[in-house]
Formats: sequence, structure tokens, C-alpha cells
Amino acid sequence: AGNNAISSPMSDIYREISKLLAEGQRGALATVIGASGSTPGKESAKMLIREDGTIFGTIGGGCTEADVWALAREAIERDVPIRRDFELTPKTAEEEGLACGGIVEIFIEPLGRPVVHIFGAGHIARQLAPLVNLVGMKCVIIDDRPQFADSEHFPPDSQVLVAGFEDCFERLNISPASFIVIVTRGHKYDHLVLSEAIRTSAGYIGLIGSKPKIARIYKMLREEGISQESLDEIHAPIGLDIGSRTPEEIAVSIAAELVAHRRKAYLKGKGRRLGKAD
Repeated sequence: AGNNAISSPMSDIYREISKLLAEGQRGALATVIGASGSTPGKESAKMLIREDGTIFGTIGGGCTEADVWALAREAIERDVPIRRDFELTPKTAEEEGLACGGIVEIFIEPLGRPVVHIFGAGHIARQLAPLVNLVGMKCVIIDDRPQFADSEHFPPDSQVLVAGFEDCFERLNISPASFIVIVTRGHKYDHLVLSEAIRTSAGYIGLIGSKPKIARIYKMLREEGISQESLDEIHAPIGLDIGSRTPEEIAVSIAAELVAHRRKAYLKGKGRRLGKAD
């Protein structure tokens, strides 16, 4: 993989993982969970792949390690574990300069918390942010009103941005593992955020509002060239249908839907880019 690999005692890799998590970064851990024949990677060998592509540790080197590095990047982006077998034939081993051959099984698990971007820092956001943290995800809250986008209203490790909805996306790191929750103060801003959000790679986009309001926004977006197929992937009205009415209840319904999407425990065809985990 050629990304600053370091061969080190097993305890060192756990220190690196702890450091990565303490800094709020993301990564993936690749572990050899099975090996047959003569393979360079032995059972329990581990390699940490950070989000920036650098690595720590090794699972044996060679082409397998490069393939695992690529799969790890996928696991980080999609926030899904991946399990894969690699066969090292005598011919491949010879090409790699290795005197070995066999099958090695690798398990790759994503590390760190996926990010939920909450647009709108009002009553629902204030109730939702603690729940998002509670279920193991990180919050970024965006609002253009300083009196609302105040870190005092949100959990300590949340990121709160005072920014205009029309130009804030260039400051955000949106990936397929990202969640976007749109709970702004009005129709105008919901439309503005959704028109930008739908052009990102976010794995989940949810919009609050009544069905008539959502229909009006969708009509405007279709007129702007957004396909109906893209609109069908949006979660709107946002949240699981639990009959919620208060901000607290709405926050619970949204948090539940975020968890369902993350864990892929959702009804077939209802989620945005769900896919199946490897």
C-alpha cells in the first residue's frame, strides 16, 4: 500500500486506535481472522487504515495488503464492515517475491463515528443532538443565526457552525457515510438546503415537514432539473412514524430512523443508497 506502514507490537496498534478515536478521526481496522496454507499474514495480525490513507501495522504485505487498503477506504466511506477471502497462488506468490501460497480471510471494521449534519439549530436540533451522540454518532449543527448556533445549547463534542445555508456546504466534509437532517426554520431554507444536499454523496438525507410542504419543495426541485428518482431516495417526512408531536418525540423518531439506516434494518426500498454490507 505504501502509506507509512509500521511494523510494531500488538499493543502499539491499540494505542494508535485509541489516539485516532480520541481525536475524533475515522479509520478502519483490518484483522486476519483465518489463514490456510503458507501465507504471510497470520491469524490476529492487524493493520489500521486511517481516513487520510496512512496505515499502521501490517497483515503481511504484498498485493493482498494493497487490496485490503482499498477495501478499508470503502468500509470507512460506507460505514459498513467487510469480510473477504484472498487466495495467494504459487504464481502470485512468486510474482510478489514470496515463498508462500494459501488463503487468508480478512475482516475490516470501520472505526470512529459517522457524522450527522443537522441544518437548523432550533428546538428539534437541541433535542436531537444528545440522542445522536448517545447512539454513537457525531453532530455538526449549522444555522445562520448566532443566537441559535450557540455551542452552549448542544453536547460538548458537537461542532456548531454559524454559516449561511447557501454557502456552508463547501465547509463540510460530506461522504457516503454522512447523514443530513434538514430541520430549518422555514420552507425557503429547507428548499435551499435540500437543493444542495441532494447533489452531495450523503448516504442519508431527511427533510422535516408536512406532505403538502414536501410536495411543493419537490415540485420546485424537479423544475430545477432534479430527477424524481433522486427525490424518491429522500426520507420525507423525516423520522419513523411513531405518532410524534412534540420536539422531543420528533427527535426520538429521527434518531431511530438514523440508527435503522446505519444498521441497514430498514424496509426494502425505503432508504437512500442503502445497499448490502459485504
